[in-house]
Amino acid sequence: MSLLARPLRAAVCTVLVLSGCVTAGPAAADEPGCGHGRSLRYVVTFDRGTAESTARARVTGACGATTVYYPQIAVAVATSGDPDFGGRIGLDRAFSAQAERLAAQRATEVKPQPARATLPATDPARVPTADLSGRQWDMRMINAGHAPEVSSRADVSHGSRDVVVGVLDSGIDPAHPDLSGALDRDDSAGCLTGAPDRSPSAWAPTTSVHGTHVAGIIAAADDGHGVTGVAPGVRVASVKVIDDRGYADPEAAVCGLMWAASRHMRLTNSSFFVNPWTLSCIRGDDRGVVHEALARAVEYSTSAGTLNVAAATNEAVDLTPSARSGSPAAGSGCEALPAALRDVVAVSAVGSDRVKAGYSSYGLGVIDVTAPGGETGECVLSTVPGGYEPLCGTSMAAPHVTGVLALLASAHRDAGPRQLRRTLDGQAMPMPCPADYDLTGDGTQDAYCAGYEGFNGFYGHGMVDALAAVAPRGRPDPAR
Repeated sequence: MSLLARPLRAAVCTVLVLSGCVTAGPAAADEPGCGHGRSLRYVVTFDRGTAESTARARVTGACGATTVYYPQIAVAVATSGDPDFGGRIGLDRAFSAQAERLAAQRATEVKPQPARATLPATDPARVPTADLSGRQWDMRMINAGHAPEVSSRADVSHGSRDVVVGVLDSGIDPAHPDLSGALDRDDSAGCLTGAPDRSPSAWAPTTSVHGTHVAGIIAAADDGHGVTGVAPGVRVASVKVIDDRGYADPEAAVCGLMWAASRHMRLTNSSFFVNPWTLSCIRGDDRGVVHEALARAVEYSTSAGTLNVAAATNEAVDLTPSARSGSPAAGSGCEALPAALRDVVAVSAVGSDRVKAGYSSYGLGVIDVTAPGGETGECVLSTVPGGYEPLCGTSMAAPHVTGVLALLASAHRDAGPRQLRRTLDGQAMPMPCPADYDLTGDGTQDAYCAGYEGFNGFYGHGMVDALAAVAPRGRPDPAR
């Protein structure tokens, strides 16, 4: 599963207009000598600077069809029914998450994961109207509840509507009364095919509450009903990258990042990991293609002015920093994508006791900051289609950070990703490593925290601070 949330209950948790991508081609190639089988999607990396016509010709020559090409990063999404497509175009260039999962199913005789039940349509009149802010311990922990007292300017204390946050997730419920006013429909798109689709059916949630929950933590309305987000004045765009079985495939994530950059979104939130396998740190020989494609997309979006935030994963593993594009993936350790990429703000989770949650992954040089994610019995309350629900996970921690960054971006319109990130880190409330991290009480440390109070593997620079984000001392230093 690629969703990074833990539900409180027992249930486990084309019209196309896009500057900077080229879409074309039939559904499949029909060249002589091509094999014919199940059509699968591939992400394909080319040498930087490869022209669209050249990339398309190579895909066609390998018995595939180009779905979309992103010339800025020389990455294509292709489909092919030829089982040898990867070998024809180069195993060091092409990767299919679909093919990987099919191979794993055949090898282990594991049945494919069934699709989940379709979510019922939200009736706004039936959404509870009680004020639930008293249950938002998470907002009090990051001082979000005090932000309106700092300034009478709503665009500062609540965030500005000029700031759009791309929620790369499973879709945002457009009818939820706490989110309908914040949802930016024009900037929303579905990316499951690897190419952005702006039709509402492509970006609306179908089986998962996850994206709606994440969006609520960022921007749920401050209207005295339900819950309130960290930055209720900003807008959120639904960028659907997680499918109905909970998978976030590499081509979908690349599409989401490139779409956000092309729409000039200031921030994105990725509460998932990109991986066709069960765990984020399982890797194969062709993992390098996934790393390269994601690294290029993140680096490009950062250069275009979009800062990306990602959850650290819920596997309680010590993460390894990920190399930049053009460099080989880490040879050992657990490399979670996109969280471990250097241009990404990676977020660990704490419970209500302000201690790293047992499930939260960690890692010195990977984790930038921490935020509330909750633990069983006291999870984070937020919006879901039809109402409100508590969920736990680093999925919930990441949008707290994204919300604080949205406040910073609102107050400092000209600040770029580097300035926003440095200010976030500088304002974080330092948290030292625990003297004793024996969560089970068996006398054995459950994880080891490396570093010091100002920067360590459990908490990075510390707990994010929404109050500091709207205070005068929050001005980014352009020279840093």
